[in-house]
Amino acid sequence: MEKNKKAGSMILGVAFVWFTTHFGGGFASGAQIYSYYVRYGVWSLFMPFLAMAYNGVFFAYCLYFARKHQVYDYRSYNDAFYGKYAPVFSNLFEVLYLCVMCVAPAVAFATGGATLSTLTGLPYLLCTLLIGVFIFVVAIFGTDLVRKVASVLSVCIIIGLLAVYVPNIIAGAGKIEETISVMTESPMPFGKALYAAFLYGTFQLANVAVFVQHAKSFEKPKDAVKSMVIGGVVNAILMVMVVLGIMTVYLEPEMSRQSVPTLFMVQNGVGKRFMTPLISVLIILGAVSTAVNMVAAMVQRICHGLEKKTQQTKQEQKKTVTKMQILVALVCCVADFGIAQFGLLTLIQKAYSILAYLAIPVILVPYIVHMVVTRMDTRNERITEEKS
Repeated sequence: MEKNKKAGSMILGVAFVWFTTHFGGGFASGAQIYSYYVRYGVWSLFMPFLAMAYNGVFFAYCLYFARKHQVYDYRSYNDAFYGKYAPVFSNLFEVLYLCVMCVAPAVAFATGGATLSTLTGLPYLLCTLLIGVFIFVVAIFGTDLVRKVASVLSVCIIIGLLAVYVPNIIAGAGKIEETISVMTESPMPFGKALYAAFLYGTFQLANVAVFVQHAKSFEKPKDAVKSMVIGGVVNAILMVMVVLGIMTVYLEPEMSRQSVPTLFMVQNGVGKRFMTPLISVLIILGAVSTAVNMVAAMVQRICHGLEKKTQQTKQEQKKTVTKMQILVALVCCVADFGIAQFGLLTLIQKAYSILAYLAIPVILVPYIVHMVVTRMDTRNERITEEKS
């Protein structure tokens, strides 16, 4: 009984790892959901379930393979997964992941900057600069703190989102019906909506690099399937919740120009005096925590390689933060600040789509081939059974 309870908690825990990885500034701001779903009409009520089912199959297979073969860091996992083609595809994955590590923090910079700009009326450039300075300082001196409060922060953001969206959805039920009616009268082509959901799901595939380490917590490989079913349902339901929330203001003339749809919804919804500062703080915290983790990971990644090539002095070794780490963090933040100037919606609609196209030859196609050729990683088992 105790063993089953522990296995169940692990399955549930990894399911929520998927949600907290998926969830970030772009999600909290509503910009991702608006760009890839709501813009494509009434299909947005169903497409999140298809996209998350698509992701769930790949993530479950990734976690299943990692647990079965006991490879829990993404380089070892890729080398085992790609087999004799690893020298090509493992390195291509590294390139893809580096692109993700550049774009994701830039989206976080843009999310925080856009939210701050909307609230204060200050120029977007200045707001992203302020957010960038804050992220740089925290990435250098406060990464451990962010890591310690990450789970609590995620729970607070989820509770905050529910507190903001549920009342607005209930109060705006009439507006949602009107929006659905308008969308139904002039429907967007199903193919375009499906393709947008496909791109959304495909750029999420790079998250396999984050997930493999969590496969170790499963009691058996098949637990991965149960975990990802739960994760897919949770993600899809919350995505549809955001879709419904945005639908309450979708017909407003200014909606198409909003870079932070969630904030626009609150400002035109119920309890805006209380909810506007609440959702703004949650969006900025979500964006900052995502960016800090990404920048810190990039610093560790680059510095680890450089430290092997250069001998540190004893004084530098004693320091918690080295000059090299500060320099690399500064370069990363300056680069992300520059990329953020393209704007939040442009980054989400264009940069994320580019990541999706990069993921097709590196992850999507090889995974499908692997599933078919190895019969969902059971071929060797069947050959062994036949021989015995």
